[in-house]
Amino acid sequence: MAPQEEVSAWRPRIPGVVEVFHAHFTEYAYPMHVHDAWTLLIVDDGAVRYDLDRHEHGTPHDTVSLLPPHVPHNGSPATPHGFRKRVLYLDATHLADGLIGSAVDRPDLRDPELRLRVGQLHTALDHPGDELEAASRLTLITERLHAHLRPSAPAPAPTADPVLARTLRELLDARVIEGIALDEAARLLHAHPSHLVRAFSGAYGIAPHQYLMSRRVDRARRLLLEGHPPGEVAAATGFYDQSHLTRHFRKSVGVTPGRYSRDSRRRRG
Repeated sequence: MAPQEEVSAWRPRIPGVVEVFHAHFTEYAYPMHVHDAWTLLIVDDGAVRYDLDRHEHGTPHDTVSLLPPHVPHNGSPATPHGFRKRVLYLDATHLADGLIGSAVDRPDLRDPELRLRVGQLHTALDHPGDELEAASRLTLITERLHAHLRPSAPAPAPTADPVLARTLRELLDARVIEGIALDEAARLLHAHPSHLVRAFSGAYGIAPHQYLMSRRVDRARRLLLEGHPPGEVAAATGFYDQSHLTRHFRKSVGVTPGRYSRDSRRRRG
């Protein structure tokens, strides 16, 4: 039976993310090589064994692996059916070169919460239009990675900041249709992105990206009830396309925009 190789790669519109790489390999083995970016790796099926700095490592299912730039490593399947992995390549804006030594010493992190967050980030990166969610998740992930790599560093300052949270809410309300990138919001409000996300979530019990999408869905509902078609509504309410509207509308309302619109027309009739 021929070996199975599936690869998908792209560069998202998220600052600091050099590449997203998804792959399924059954037999392929990577030779020794280096990257000029940080490699953040999760394995969804199977396992990978690899050598880093002359030491052997592995990636069981509950592990997040962080391989530093400029350090040679290889990789090969550790199970008969190969492995399925998802990778982010991050530049130094998220993880500085000063953390390389710590990552070499302990590249495999057993942290279920971190593993869950990385998986959620990949889901957001799979959908154009969810850049605010992806950037928000990434900034919290890198904060947690810093905690692993610098365990003796002081904990982040308390995140309660109601004034900052209210100011961000006002900014989101003013930019419902066009949206705003997390790094732009952080610059405008003179706050670190992770502090911005935590302050907003702590004050309102909802993440900034969830708040923005709920505002868009509310606007979409009004337009659908007025008889506008879903494709037109998606463009008018800030969604990337109709499928983007459908995914968030169904998540929020429980039905698709088309179903919602049809039921509304029946009642009007």
